Amino acid sequence: MLLIVDNGSIYTPILENFLKEKKILFKKMTPDEMELKSLEKYDSFILSGRRKNEKKINQVNSMIIKYSIQNNKKLLGICYGAEILSLTLGGTIRKLEVPQRGFEEISILQDNSLINKKIQVFESHGYEIAKLPDVLISVAKSKNCKSEIIQYAGKFIFGTQFHPEMTSNGKDLIHTFCLL
Repeated sequence: MLLIVDNGSIYTPILENFLKEKKILFKKMTPDEMELKSLEKYDSFILSGRRKNEKKINQVNSMIIKYSIQNNKKLLGICYGAEILSLTLGGTIRKLEVPQRGFEEISILQDNSLINKKIQVFESHGYEIAKLPDVLISVAKSKNCKSEIIQYAGKFIFGTQFHPEMTSNGKDLIHTFCLL
């Protein structure tokens, strides 16, 4: 079963509706509801975006990332979820001078199991990944961002700087992730 970690993104209801439409079984919890022992019930995780920076949100998401790596569980971090994936593993992020909002085309840099062609995506973020840790690779980029999709080398652990739940191409990506 899939667990959505709802970090407060305004787009999470769109993600939920899509998963229901595709008949994908999932449960949604906020970081305040999470317990480490409950993670063993799930075979995959989606970390949503967020609206505000809170220490507890960061700690819980980092815990889930480490759990996923250690237990070979699938993980998809969306926007903030990609940023905390990078931060947890030793990367850095930076505040953008001008927040990214709107549609963007991304290009594939490396073979990966999520996507293999250019797609149109929706951006909505004020931070971006500045430096990836050695264990993460960039598999897609745009004209404004060199790490639109990142992957933990050799695992089904991904992050998207964009919001895939907001476009049909992005929803295809989420569906592919759920079927991996």
